[in-house]
Amino acid sequence: MPIRFEVQARSGRARAGRLETPHGPVDTPAFMPVGTQGAVRALTPAQVRATGAQMVLGNTYHLSLRPGEGLVSKLGGLHRFMRWEGPLLTDSGGFQVFSLPNKRIDDRGVRFKNELDGSEVDLTPERSIQIQNALGADVIMAFDECTPYPAERKLAETGVRRTLSWMERCVQAHVRPNDQALFGIVQGSTYLDLRESCARTLVDLDLPGYAIGGVSVGEGYEEMCRITEHTAPLLPEEKPRYLMGVGMPEDLLAAIDYGMDLFDCVIPTRYARSASVFTARGRIRLTNRRYRRDAYPIDPSCDCEACLGGFTRAYLHHLFQANEILSAVLASVHNLRFYQRLVAGAREAVRAGAYAEYRRGFLEEFGRGR
Repeated sequence: MPIRFEVQARSGRARAGRLETPHGPVDTPAFMPVGTQGAVRALTPAQVRATGAQMVLGNTYHLSLRPGEGLVSKLGGLHRFMRWEGPLLTDSGGFQVFSLPNKRIDDRGVRFKNELDGSEVDLTPERSIQIQNALGADVIMAFDECTPYPAERKLAETGVRRTLSWMERCVQAHVRPNDQALFGIVQGSTYLDLRESCARTLVDLDLPGYAIGGVSVGEGYEEMCRITEHTAPLLPEEKPRYLMGVGMPEDLLAAIDYGMDLFDCVIPTRYARSASVFTARGRIRLTNRRYRRDAYPIDPSCDCEACLGGFTRAYLHHLFQANEILSAVLASVHNLRFYQRLVAGAREAVRAGAYAEYRRGFLEEFGRGR
């Protein structure tokens, strides 16, 4: 098997475990920084590792367009190309493709214009897996149809049908099962019965892991919780569970409570580049004038390079006002460390049998700054 997963502790439905991959272990629950183009924006691999991140996400669609999976493979695979020695996961590209304008979707796959040169691109389940096999990530994702929100039932049903049909084609196309784990993705929009039927069929395939997709697409916190809470128990206890594209701190804490293990989102680094940073008492925007003379670190309770290094809110305020690249670097380091501390605290709480108390205490403190 390309991966091994063990649930080591439980607190209610929340789980703490370990995912063993060909490039090292991942302690779960885990948050994966997003390196869409083969890099976590503004940060070196060493800086990403220093935040506590163990696994990073790359994107099939973007890397296939530039520089191309052939070149990446020729230069030793994505791990060597981006100088990341730890585990990697590649998304199939489905989410990015389905958000493009003027795409044409049918049962065969998706056709769209290359956003770089305008050429016609034909992305099928077989092609997605071929690209991911060449990139060489430890975990690869099936090509699925990500249904937009809101979606009429007929559209959601079509999405589930295609997702399941494409899943079988992904399995057939996968030529590296010994060192790459192929995860299936549960779709079904907001229709719980469709989620159930999709999950049941995927579970019958006995895949190495499973994801819940089609959330964090505009449905809001309550719907995300409803879908995740209903779907998570349908997935095998002994397999890793990945909630795709989620999200805010309160989203992660809710999903961990429902039994999810892996998460990714661009929020920490995207927010950081716009001067929005997370603290124990909520989120603050460093471009606010109130921080112009503030001598405190971003968060006095944080142990990241920015906070321990003596960089003040006043200095970050100045860097953002001056449009200095260091502003994005320091804020990104801080936000990613905040997320890693969040999931590390969740792991410790699960092992102590006190996850509900941890979640409640975190949210009470986090809400004080609002």
